[in-house]
Amino acid sequence: MQHEHAYDHAAIESRWQARWADADVYRMPDNATDPAYVLSMFPYPSGDLHMGHVRNYTITDAYARYQRMCGEQVLHPMGWDSFGLPAENAAIERETHPREWTLDCIDTMRDQMQRMGFGIDWEREITTCEPEYYRWNQWLFKRFHEAGLAERKGGEVNWCRSCETVLADEQVEGEAGETPEESHGDGGAAGVCWRCGTPVETRTLDQWFLRITEYADELLDAIDDLEGWPENVKGMQRNWIGRQKGATVEFDTAYGPVEVFTTRLDTLYGATFFALAPNHGVTREIVADDPDLAAAVDDLDSAADGEGKRGVFTGEHAINPATGEKIPIYVAEFVLADVGTGALMGVPGHDERDHEFAVEHDIEIRQVVAPAEAVAGDGADANGDETGGVEGDGEADDTGGADGGRVDVREAAYTADGVLVNSGEYDGLSSAAARDRLVENLDSAAHEVQYRLRDWLISRQRYWGTPIPVVHCPDCGPVLVPDEELPVELPEFVPTPTGNPLEEVESFVHTECPDCGAPAHRETDTMDTFVDSSWYFLRFVSPHSEDAPFDTERATDWLPVDRYVGGVEHAVMHLLYARFFMRVLDDLGLLGVEEPFERLTNHGMVLLDDAKMSKSKGNVVSPEEILEQYGADTARLFMMGVAGPETEFNWTERGVRSSHAFLERLLETARGSASEATEARGTDEASEESTTGETNGTGEVGERPIDEYVARETDAAVAAATADYEAFRFDDALREARSLVSLLGRYRDRGPTDHDVFERGLRTAIELLAPVVPHVAEECWDVLGGDGLVAAADWPTPTGDAAYEAERRLVENTREDVRHILDVAGIDDPETIEVVVAPDWKHRALELASEGDGDAVGAVMADPELRERGEAAAEFAKSLDASYLSGEHLSPDREFEALSRAAWLVREEFDTDVRVERAADADEELAGRARPDRPAIEIYEA
Repeated sequence: MQHEHAYDHAAIESRWQARWADADVYRMPDNATDPAYVLSMFPYPSGDLHMGHVRNYTITDAYARYQRMCGEQVLHPMGWDSFGLPAENAAIERETHPREWTLDCIDTMRDQMQRMGFGIDWEREITTCEPEYYRWNQWLFKRFHEAGLAERKGGEVNWCRSCETVLADEQVEGEAGETPEESHGDGGAAGVCWRCGTPVETRTLDQWFLRITEYADELLDAIDDLEGWPENVKGMQRNWIGRQKGATVEFDTAYGPVEVFTTRLDTLYGATFFALAPNHGVTREIVADDPDLAAAVDDLDSAADGEGKRGVFTGEHAINPATGEKIPIYVAEFVLADVGTGALMGVPGHDERDHEFAVEHDIEIRQVVAPAEAVAGDGADANGDETGGVEGDGEADDTGGADGGRVDVREAAYTADGVLVNSGEYDGLSSAAARDRLVENLDSAAHEVQYRLRDWLISRQRYWGTPIPVVHCPDCGPVLVPDEELPVELPEFVPTPTGNPLEEVESFVHTECPDCGAPAHRETDTMDTFVDSSWYFLRFVSPHSEDAPFDTERATDWLPVDRYVGGVEHAVMHLLYARFFMRVLDDLGLLGVEEPFERLTNHGMVLLDDAKMSKSKGNVVSPEEILEQYGADTARLFMMGVAGPETEFNWTERGVRSSHAFLERLLETARGSASEATEARGTDEASEESTTGETNGTGEVGERPIDEYVARETDAAVAAATADYEAFRFDDALREARSLVSLLGRYRDRGPTDHDVFERGLRTAIELLAPVVPHVAEECWDVLGGDGLVAAADWPTPTGDAAYEAERRLVENTREDVRHILDVAGIDDPETIEVVVAPDWKHRALELASEGDGDAVGAVMADPELRERGEAAAEFAKSLDASYLSGEHLSPDREFEALSRAAWLVREEFDTDVRVERAADADEELAGRARPDRPAIEIYEA
């Protein structure tokens, strides 16, 4: 149902959107120099905008508009991450082509974005499923291959034996035994095929990889330089790369030596079991002739996720290379084949996960490291064994389970470094020294650095993606398609119930070898869609280039992106891959920038009733409905004003209505001001009244404290809101603008007003609001006779001097003190409130004490004039603590002026007479109680 509006938001929005388009407000010229590059993570075109989209794009749009008003040339583009499995699935369900489905979704979302008023340079729009874009994916793949950074090798894949095809992780759903409809789409090998529900297996097939591991150290070391990135994202990237310095060592088994990697070789004497991943090569050998054991291991493999305590004893043993002791071999679900070597030594006394596993399976727990103080204190370890003195050059860490220097590893693992015990010849060595000594002494041990990061598997066995530009020749092997034959375009879509659709298109598969001309077949894998998003921000620089993926000189000038906004879920995939691409392109001489994004913001989620919005759960708010009912600016204002960009918040109807009501009042205020100005110009009498008016004995209009206060608050609002926009504190900036509008309303209601003061305040408020509510701002700007478009107007600047915050703090503290005194004294009907600023000598004493290098009394009493004040000056100096001395302080004159301007607020709040006095004009005893920034207050009861 359409609400009754004080303004016709649909008409206003369409009018100003057309004006912006006609004026080319958002177009970025190619000859711009180092523009402000503001970018949202581009969306997958799913059909409709959701509230997460709206929040993301409103954040960047508001900042881009602010920067533009500050005089910057601004690049704020938009594109579509349009390849991927969802479109292929949707096309099959709807019996259409993925391209048709995708382009229809793009049209819908583009229209919604334009109706939301997003100031985007649509001439730079890119769509990754267009050959004009993915041609350059293929070109870049070739450059990576030529640099030795793309290779084809064996890789583990998800395999559906029913469909006889490889599945992407996204095609694996739920748990075995669930139907796809019952699953939650968590992905991973421990699930079922999305098509048929068959449990998914793991197989090794030849796949294409990008060798991101070659850049592991470079990517990791540069994280510290990402000063504009959230710490949690930087931490996630560090953990994902996962550089660990440790050692490898071999354990002998009946099936040959098995290598493990450990960061705690010092705990080798505490290894009481050996664990293998379910799909480790030795595991397969052990279970080959034992069907029951194989079935038990298969059960573990189907749920292996690096967690859990389940395991199977194999009946086999490994030999501890340090002790010669036989220890049992388990297959454990917490050991993953692609982490480390897929095998590990179990040290339950000094690893929490090993401890849990040992308790579950009744395995011996042995202490071999103790806190240094436990050894140094009495020469015995925590189990009472003599150890001798502490040697070595390492320093022990007394954390990780120690209590007063003693630990009981049977109760909990002691995970910190310390001093070795129960470790034979290594007893008494520090952990660090023991690690080095063990590597020296053991033939199979060696220092090694390992990474959690794995090479990037980009092969996808699906249709809707970039074809990998390779031809397989029986004689020449894999051959790259020549540049002049790019793009290798997708053929017509042939939906198939099983397998990869591209394999069924003979005209695509069968071709000639580019090198020898012999019959050959094309690569039928397509690229991971993260390839598309790893460089798209470069394409915006020169989106229509036919000679290169981007203009190198321009990209080097325009990059990195100044402000990048998107969800934290992309922290270790998209954001890491984009960093990898930039560094490779820089090394190849195609770019002169190493990092893609200077400042990163992860926006919080939009919730409904404290839950994430979800179509499947029915708790969604449609942006389309909000546009129809309340208009774009209402949605924008509520989203940006309710919380900071990083904070999640609840969508509430009450909040939406409040935002809508404010916009109605703002428009009414602007129209009312314009009408009054017109009437004032209509007659000399009206004009005279608008500038001099009745003053009630408080001075001429325009010269009264109230006029000065409003003018000063206008300047203060500009200063504060500007700082807030710069810092991405949009909610605080909006609070400033709304407070200014509220103040102007009270100013007008008191009457008469100074027209210039009021109109400047109103125009300023409109400018401060314009980045967030651009349509209503344009309407108000136009009504008030502003020049041109407010979108292209100059950002306001204060006309007065600084110290706004200090003045505001003084006024608010004083008002709060008045409230407190009235409450404590129980005064209900005050007759007069007297406010006295501190005497000049106290301000002088404060200034000297601030410069006194910690000796406030000495600095004050060294001044001859202050010394004459004797005990009063000394006592005042003693009262000045460090936090008070380091603060911003106003002069006596500035205090008096600020309080005089604000006296009407106190008068209005408490309905009483208010007198602001200098110390020299006030009662001596009362003035003596005043301090800088804390005036003395006396309240007289009626």
